[in-house]
Amino acid sequence: MSGHILAIDQGTTSSRAIVFDAGMKMISSAQEEIKQSYPQPGWVEHDPDEIWTTVVNTARKALANANVPVADIAAIGITNQRETTVVWERKSGRALYKAIVWQDRRTAEVCDSLKADGYEKLFSAKTGLLLDPYFSGTKLRWLLDNVDGLRERAEAGEVCFGTVDSWLIFNLTGGRVHATDATNASRTLLFNITEGRWDDELLGLLRIPAAMLPEVKDCADDFGVTDRDVFGAAIPILGVAGDQQAATIGNACFKPGMMKSTYGTGCFALLNTGRDCVASSNRMITTIAYRLGGKTTYALEGSIFIAGAAVQWLRDGLGLISQASESGTLATRADPNQQVYVVPAFTGLGAPYWDPEARGAIFGLTRNSGPAELAHAVLESVAYQTLDLLIAMRKDWGGHHIETVLRVDGGMAASSDWTMQRLADVVGNPVDRSAVLETTALGAAWLAGSRAAVWPDHEQFGKAWACNRRFQPSMEEAERQTKIAGWRNAVSRTLSGAQYGNPLA
Repeated sequence: MSGHILAIDQGTTSSRAIVFDAGMKMISSAQEEIKQSYPQPGWVEHDPDEIWTTVVNTARKALANANVPVADIAAIGITNQRETTVVWERKSGRALYKAIVWQDRRTAEVCDSLKADGYEKLFSAKTGLLLDPYFSGTKLRWLLDNVDGLRERAEAGEVCFGTVDSWLIFNLTGGRVHATDATNASRTLLFNITEGRWDDELLGLLRIPAAMLPEVKDCADDFGVTDRDVFGAAIPILGVAGDQQAATIGNACFKPGMMKSTYGTGCFALLNTGRDCVASSNRMITTIAYRLGGKTTYALEGSIFIAGAAVQWLRDGLGLISQASESGTLATRADPNQQVYVVPAFTGLGAPYWDPEARGAIFGLTRNSGPAELAHAVLESVAYQTLDLLIAMRKDWGGHHIETVLRVDGGMAASSDWTMQRLADVVGNPVDRSAVLETTALGAAWLAGSRAAVWPDHEQFGKAWACNRRFQPSMEEAERQTKIAGWRNAVSRTLSGAQYGNPLA
């Protein structure tokens, strides 16, 4: 059998498809942007049909560019933006509302109400998550409460719910398979991560009918085969993982203590904790890193909502750069005597603060502050936010060995050496950038390829991981501590109210 694998990477701002050969090398790719819709302040939506169309278009282009017969594609692996919530009609496959994106904050009041009623500890104990609009469960609750007739139809079994992976699987298989994997299920507020099942008590609290939920499978599993009409041949779908878990796999972080951080629209750091399902005391997320052969590996995760999106703001909102790759060059021109801080809380602050009402702020402006100082502060904010996550994770997993090297990937890691060097300086640890830039897609491809028995097992895959460049810390410790103190002061002044504390203060 051919070892070629098609990886579908459906992200927040674009859909991408990549064909890997038997040697796990990328041989072709295609990408299309998807439109972002902001119908109200704090709301973010996508068109589910556009998601589907762009996935099909990019996959067909990548297959054509690879010059490989479709019949030689051994399997498909899917990775996706997590938490984004889609509902559709089971019989026709028609989407019944726009996809509510993970960044969307419309359910903040629902989360606050559940917290006020004392339910956050229950949700955290069962799902590893916090009550925040980020996750799918309250998004689905909002849809059931606000779309006419949806709840009645859902209770009658006529409606499917899914994260983007489920939406794609359903469409790829012609409606024959309604399934998800354990990593995506673990991001819904509805899945008991220690028992490995949808939780009836949590479904009851959020008033969600179980009939609309997908079947939960391992990450490397049988998710059906594609309709021949889609690509011209039936291809098995054998691997699925949420984007950050796929990046963890793509970075070969298979051993407890290994950590990766992905820099895209947001920033997401995952620490592999093995079979140890660590309950965070520092407002990290406990999540499923992957489930293989029925065995679950857990992780601590820190989620930063705004990373690369802040660079897009420099480009699109302020017009200071014409393309994202210019940000690092602009930052090098900043006056080193100025201490400008940008707290990019455009959609609230994620871990470890979890303040959905916080909004972006700039501190330390002087008459001489200009574009270079703003670019410098925006890129530094990514490093400071990453440090916040690492500090919290070390506290949570105290006594265990954590690798001193941070593996990084994502668009920002690839495009800005300056940012990665500043990251190493701020966190005080070496930073290794993967030689394979598309580690998220590679992780999904490995799941499918290993399941199809045409790619190596995880040990051999881990040995093949290669570093593009290591960034060593070079900042003096006194300067580092001064900068960190300035960041913490800026964050403290950005937090919205007394109910949200600064856990690192």
